[in-house]
Amino acid sequence: MMTINQIIENSPNHICTDFGKRFFAWMMAQSSGTYDKIVGERKRSLFANLQGKVLEIGPGTGPNLPYYPKDIQWIGIEPNPHMHSYLQKQAEKLGLTIDLRIGNAEWLDAEDNSIDTVVSTLVLCSVPNIDYTLQAILRVLKPGGRFLFIEHVAAPQGTLLRKLQSAISPIWKVIGDGCHPNRETWIALENAGFTNVNYERFVAMPIISPHIIGIATK
Repeated sequence: MMTINQIIENSPNHICTDFGKRFFAWMMAQSSGTYDKIVGERKRSLFANLQGKVLEIGPGTGPNLPYYPKDIQWIGIEPNPHMHSYLQKQAEKLGLTIDLRIGNAEWLDAEDNSIDTVVSTLVLCSVPNIDYTLQAILRVLKPGGRFLFIEHVAAPQGTLLRKLQSAISPIWKVIGDGCHPNRETWIALENAGFTNVNYERFVAMPIISPHIIGIATK
């Protein structure tokens, strides 16, 4: 007789979800180099002065690791297990010691007021509840700590791109591991309770071309 866990693991929905996560991990590993050619200089500037404890949510396959100073204490919270092998290989290639933890962005495996900087790149689009995620970030940051982010966001209301983002959102969430192409992330950031939120907009890639990059301070 099969156990409950075996029934779940062999169910069509679980198999489909697992395939989607595995495919997304592979896709991210293949495409991260192309994306970094577009945003690499922005990352280099944003991450230049990192120090102390740095917690990265959703580090994926590790595309940000080359931009970090070597002397930080890096903690990664990555819920997709299929990302882990790519991430560990990247860390080994760079000679970095990493602390990779299982968890999600709404429940961060870190103590209150313990983190100097939280980093998120292309993550807030895919979290189930962005408000809970931002409260979790505020919880773990030290007073005066910073949240650094690069995120793709919704196009302006009424534009053809916004209509396209909304139209493809259901299928995009499946192939993109929960990604919402039409999420108004900047509004959630402004309302989360940070002392300061500073960001600028820029254009990157098709469909998810509208981006924001910035710093929010606790």
